[in-house]
Amino acid sequence: MMTRTQLLSLTSLMILSGCVVPTGPVEVTRFNRAAEGVAYGTGSFAVAVAGDSDMGPGLAPSPYLAAVAREMQRVGYTERGIDSEVTAEVRVSVTNIGREQRSPVSVGVGGSTGSFGSGIGLGVGINLGGAASPQVNTMLAVRIIRRSDNLVLWEGKATQTAKAGSPAAQPGIAASKLAEALFKGFPGVSGESIRVP
Repeated sequence: MMTRTQLLSLTSLMILSGCVVPTGPVEVTRFNRAAEGVAYGTGSFAVAVAGDSDMGPGLAPSPYLAAVAREMQRVGYTERGIDSEVTAEVRVSVTNIGREQRSPVSVGVGGSTGSFGSGIGLGVGINLGGAASPQVNTMLAVRIIRRSDNLVLWEGKATQTAKAGSPAAQPGIAASKLAEALFKGFPGVSGESIRVP
């Protein structure tokens, strides 16, 4: 027989499992200077939007900045602000990928001639599958730059494609998923591209 505490724990777990948002895989590529003896995960940092980011200053990049700051702290850095040792420069790009509209009917014509005669053919195709839904491609790129000499110590890029309007395409969820994938196994193998489920 289950005690009241066990029953409450089990109920809470079932409720929380319903809150999990399925997201697609994330493609990640990272570069670092570990082979040159650069130490990672120590020191202080600040997070800033890159000047050439699609999302300029304002509230739009906030979820991405917060997600990168959270991951930087998780891997060992201390958030300090203006007088930090490194800056995590963040770029975000969100692209809507629409499907081209095509007629559901296609017609093909073909013909041939040869020594045994000639022929002509006609084919008609009908698409019964319906139109594919639009997608949103989100890219998060981060460069960790040493302030003393503006040397790029680490850089990485993570991209994810999700169905437009789905929870996975929402900025808060996408930011957390992309940042988590980007910093998984930090600093990572330089030049290697991985797929994070």
